[in-house]
Amino acid sequence: MNTTTSAPATTRYGIIGCGMMGQEHLRNIALLPGAQVTRIFEPDAAMLASSLALAPGAQSAASLAEVVLSPDVDCLLITSPNFCHADQLREIARLRPLPLLLEKPACTQLDDVHSLAALQASYPAPIWVAMEYRYMPPVALLAQEVHGQRHTGPLKMLTIREHRFPFLVKVGDWNRFNRYTGGTLVEKCCHFFDLMRHLTQSEPVRVYASAGVDHNHRDETYPEGTPDILDNAYVMVDFASGQRAMLELCMFAEGARYQEEITGVGPLGKVECFVPGPGRFWPPHLGEAPVPKVVISPRHPKGPRELEVPVDPVALAAGDHNGSTLYQHQKFNAVVRGQGTVEVGLRDGLIAVVMGLAAQESARTGQAIDLTSGHYALSELMG
Repeated sequence: MNTTTSAPATTRYGIIGCGMMGQEHLRNIALLPGAQVTRIFEPDAAMLASSLALAPGAQSAASLAEVVLSPDVDCLLITSPNFCHADQLREIARLRPLPLLLEKPACTQLDDVHSLAALQASYPAPIWVAMEYRYMPPVALLAQEVHGQRHTGPLKMLTIREHRFPFLVKVGDWNRFNRYTGGTLVEKCCHFFDLMRHLTQSEPVRVYASAGVDHNHRDETYPEGTPDILDNAYVMVDFASGQRAMLELCMFAEGARYQEEITGVGPLGKVECFVPGPGRFWPPHLGEAPVPKVVISPRHPKGPRELEVPVDPVALAAGDHNGSTLYQHQKFNAVVRGQGTVEVGLRDGLIAVVMGLAAQESARTGQAIDLTSGHYALSELMG
């Protein structure tokens, strides 16, 4: 009996905004079987040229609408600056609501949180918010350990430490100002607030932050003034389950071996993960870049166990996020083809934004922010 296997249909992507992060997405989409970028809308000429070089089969588009309405586009990826996301999502919903991968943060203001939560209720296609940290192999292993409870028991305390390099240069330096980013605790840290919810499997009820602008960008001047983005912070989060989480952020500490250190503690023991920063920033004279690792430390019998968690070199070379961009795209692509489910929805992305905005407000006022009532109440904002 003769059998034939038909080639999988090609999933065709339209890209909205394609700067530094967008180009990381392009490199990873290129690794997906049966995936092709067909349209790119990027207003900056230099970034557009770089993007088209990475996706030689794509055509440039003059507007978002041209991408969305193109018949050769099956799904969308938004990687524009933060302050553009909410309006672009609303325009897409109005024009042609396609399956969508939306880079974090989902938006930058509380008013947008409320309107996008309402939009989600009527959006007929999947929306996935890009939270790459969930998909870093060492973080995924830590999550497996925490959720399994075999070595920790029920999670009680969670600490996320990120000691990293300052914000990179972006087109127009839009990432230097709170009004465009939502603030450092939204722009950078919504990843970590999402991770807190993912690991605790609970909802936040209270946020307290202490933060400052103590070193980075203080000698920079722009027509709009001096940059006001935070460069270091402590953020405490209480959860409805009684669990507690803490974020420690420093954006002038790139000399360390590991960029992120995540620790989960329960009554039976502790599990930690150590994640190096982008390999392209590791000094060649120090040899090979560090390998991610997870350390499991039970209380009884005492004896830490260290596990290396190497990342596929191809995935590692395609971006700055420990291979996670590829793994996330594999799952999103499956959703577009009707073979998977959304793991990080718009609701998840919006709650992470609220947590970041509450942390920004707490740092500004010195007051803890209640997420169960008042201006930042999740129940009111999410509808």
